Amino acid sequence: MRIRTCFVVLVLLAAATIVAAPQAAKTAAVDDPGMIDAQAYQKLLEKYRGKPVLVNFWATWCEPCRDEYPMLNELAKQYAPQGLKVVGVSMDDDGDLILMRRFLARYKPVFPNYRKKAGNEQAFRQAVFPGWNGSLPATYFYGKDGAQVGHVFGEGKRDTYEAAIRTMLSAGSN
Repeated sequence: MRIRTCFVVLVLLAAATIVAAPQAAKTAAVDDPGMIDAQAYQKLLEKYRGKPVLVNFWATWCEPCRDEYPMLNELAKQYAPQGLKVVGVSMDDDGDLILMRRFLARYKPVFPNYRKKAGNEQAFRQAVFPGWNGSLPATYFYGKDGAQVGHVFGEGKRDTYEAAIRTMLSAGSN
């Protein structure tokens, strides 16, 4: 009798695991960053018009991106009360989706992140910044009027970012 009870419990646990597994996979996919292409990027900038915006392009395989990301998260927390909007865009390939999920779980960003849609690499880079060769990290600063007012290629220093943010926040506030 005891063996049969243990067997029934094991069967029920196995069934529960099988039923729950697809649900867990669906939950992870729902939390994935939305896909973005050149047109969606322009819509995103339009959405934040009237606010200073910092957009950071990163990838999990980019060591300077991993080094810089925690600082960007701190800056987003620090300057959000003053109106700064920070946005991240992962340039990882679809094959790096699991790494991207781990990256975001590790750093717990306080700002929205998107994932660049595969294809049309050149058109996407030109829509962001004509002449951008795709080097990472790349950060672009947009004023309240939506115009790009600066950029940083490679890992930036905190004082460089803070100077740009303070300039964006003070522009047009008179």
